[in-house]
Amino acid sequence: MLCLTSSSPLLPPPRRSSAPADRAAARPGIVGGGNARLSVVSVPCSARRPWPVKVKNKFTTSVTAQENNTMTTAKEDVDCLPIYKLDPKLEGFKDHFSYRMKRYCDQKRAIEQNEGSLEEFSKGYLKFGINTSDGATVYREWAPAAQEAQLIGDFNGWNGANHKMEKDKFGVWSIKISHVNGKPAIPHNSRVKFRFKHGYGAWVDRIPAWIRYATVDASKFGAPYDGVHWDPPASERYVFKHPRPPKPDAPRVYEAHVGMSGEKPAVSTYREFADNVLPRIRANNYNTVQLMAIMEHSYYASFGYHVTNFFAVSSRSGTPEDLKYLVDKAHSLGLRVLMDVVHSHASKNVTDGLNGYDVGQSTQESYFHTGDRGYHKLWDSRLFNYANWEVLRFLLSNVRYWMDEFMFDGFRFDGVTSMLYHHHGINMGFSGNYKEYFSLDTDVDAVVYMMLANHLMHKLLPGATVVAEDVSGMPVLCRPVHEGGVGFDYRLAMAIPDRWIDYLKNKDDMEWSMGEIAHTLTNRRYTEKCIAYAESHDQSIVGDKTIAFLLMDKEMYTGMSDLQPASPTIDRGIALQKMIHFITMALGGDGYLNFMGNEFGHPEWIDFPREGNNWSYDKCRRQWSLVDTDHLRYKYMNAFDQAMNALAERFSFLSSSKQIVSEMNEEKKVIVFERGDLVFVFNFHPKKTYEGYKVGCDLPGKYRVALDSDAFIFGGHGRVAHDVDHFTAPEGVPGVPETNFNNRPNSFKVLSPPRTCVAYYRVDEGAQVQQQKPATAAEKISPESIGADATRTAAPTTKEAEESTDGEATSGGARVSRNIPTDDDTGKKGAKFVFRSSDEDSK
Repeated sequence: MLCLTSSSPLLPPPRRSSAPADRAAARPGIVGGGNARLSVVSVPCSARRPWPVKVKNKFTTSVTAQENNTMTTAKEDVDCLPIYKLDPKLEGFKDHFSYRMKRYCDQKRAIEQNEGSLEEFSKGYLKFGINTSDGATVYREWAPAAQEAQLIGDFNGWNGANHKMEKDKFGVWSIKISHVNGKPAIPHNSRVKFRFKHGYGAWVDRIPAWIRYATVDASKFGAPYDGVHWDPPASERYVFKHPRPPKPDAPRVYEAHVGMSGEKPAVSTYREFADNVLPRIRANNYNTVQLMAIMEHSYYASFGYHVTNFFAVSSRSGTPEDLKYLVDKAHSLGLRVLMDVVHSHASKNVTDGLNGYDVGQSTQESYFHTGDRGYHKLWDSRLFNYANWEVLRFLLSNVRYWMDEFMFDGFRFDGVTSMLYHHHGINMGFSGNYKEYFSLDTDVDAVVYMMLANHLMHKLLPGATVVAEDVSGMPVLCRPVHEGGVGFDYRLAMAIPDRWIDYLKNKDDMEWSMGEIAHTLTNRRYTEKCIAYAESHDQSIVGDKTIAFLLMDKEMYTGMSDLQPASPTIDRGIALQKMIHFITMALGGDGYLNFMGNEFGHPEWIDFPREGNNWSYDKCRRQWSLVDTDHLRYKYMNAFDQAMNALAERFSFLSSSKQIVSEMNEEKKVIVFERGDLVFVFNFHPKKTYEGYKVGCDLPGKYRVALDSDAFIFGGHGRVAHDVDHFTAPEGVPGVPETNFNNRPNSFKVLSPPRTCVAYYRVDEGAQVQQQKPATAAEKISPESIGADATRTAAPTTKEAEESTDGEATSGGARVSRNIPTDDDTGKKGAKFVFRSSDEDSK
């Protein structure tokens, strides 16, 4: 661990403590600007770095050294942190990083000296709250502001006179209650509360801060939650049966909300989600599920972000054992499970939330800051004091609890931007100037907490996946802690959905800028991984719409039947839905995320039951019957989602460091790029078909279609032939990029119909056994959605398609026949879209 020693004192004694990526730095290689036709400079092999870059310098340390508990190194180690090699501009902020690393090292050392280790410190849930020890029930609660305290509940008739608690010098109250006739005095699934008297002489009842289950009487409007002691007998405990799946090279994340995952207008359960939704996620070839709203929150419409009970499973959807069943079922399907964790703020609820422990005491004796610093004006919630010893114990134990007890494979940390800065990002427009990231506005207390949390999670589970929701683009947020970073694995690419929403709402199709789209998708710090998405839950909450609904709006109510020709609006909508999501996946990051239902173009928006909608669940559910109904066009968008995930799985292009945009043609509305071993051609023009369109590529040889959005199985018009060989031709002088075509040494020609995207793979005709097979849609797409052969196509179903020209085009050295429908093709509703293996192509 690269840490420095200091002659300054450590943090105060334990439990006594005091109170978009760099926007100017697009991916290497892109040159040009304005409305000019842009291309990519060929980057010499010697200048290319693997992604992420592994810096080698004299300060690189072994894993053992990185985890050395003494954490003592020379000051020059911090002066030469690996992050300075990654980004020389960071050297101008050495004072900030030296201070930050010193704070982190001092805090970690203090924990180790006083608690044994960070790992032991994070086992707080085994000490605090209600636990069983040596034939007795032991309850501990940190409440330094309390003058007297009692444990009350069903077990003692809510009379705490005989169950008074004792307080130690650190403000921790405790009580030990012996078992009765060999059974716990506090029965499993019985209600409990912490009763205490504060400095003003009043007695108040609160839910234990570490409670593992909380329920509410749903029949009573506005009823407060009750803490429930959850300690089922062995016969009722869920036992995990399946191991965690290995960490994928690139996460393909399915973001889901259990409560709204059913079609019925009601709250769905963990078991219903496990049995009914997880198989759909697996069928669409995702490898990761991200669960929202798991931590208990009394206000359903908060989407789970106003947490009241941090260790409690949301009881609306079931019990802790039910959630364990869900996670285990996901693991059995090969799906990793991430949880939305909210440590950026807490509900301000008093009767059933952590805020109930704030009774006017100083910040040293509270979970939260006092005054304005302890309140988030936009979120109407409380803000943690991350410098407080017991707050660190509480939050670090919280992430460990969910990992250890429920087998979660990682987390998405919500509201990281709010944690990073004292201004919480409110009314801030981040320009990419490093002074915006590293200044007195930076909340170093919160940064140190996140460094500790990331170090802990990766120590406990080296394969953990931890994602930061950060809109600011703070540098080194996603670099390892021992390098000087904050330690996250990925950040969300939050600028991408904003771009798509802006285009769909405010620009005509011909106003879409290919350069602007490519810049938005590639504008990220290439040494830090990000997860791209076209839309998440944020884009479809009340007041906004899903991308599909923005594209097709009210026509989705009447025009989605496949038994009638598609209107121009529906034809455009389905085409752009596929293109937007595919280019976001292929060019936007190192992972991909989709929100539940958007894979098949779920209509409308999300609106939780509330007084304003008469407590309706109509917009708080997922209409799976839309995609399950064979004669509706939703199946086409779902099939394409299946296929593009299959393509990513088989070619691993998301984890490839090779990403080169060779053309952004504003006039023709075409974007051409290479990612990994594939060549992608996106034609956003609403009308023009380009025959014999030349595209640049790296390697010479023969190319074939790997994925075609215009295939009939995807609701397209079948205009691109899949049995055609596209042979390359050399371009310019070898080794002299400026003589090449769009700075690419080879090229081949393709047919590019309007509003289509096609990925091409290079056929390896060598004698060696193929190491990698192209994706096979026939293997990955549900059989019930397959009907006819892909080399055939239905007759055009829109006026626009009827006006498209037929004939031939030359593609490299091959004649490319356009697919012309025959009488046998007319009326077929499906197409079997088969990717051939390289072995088959070589025959």
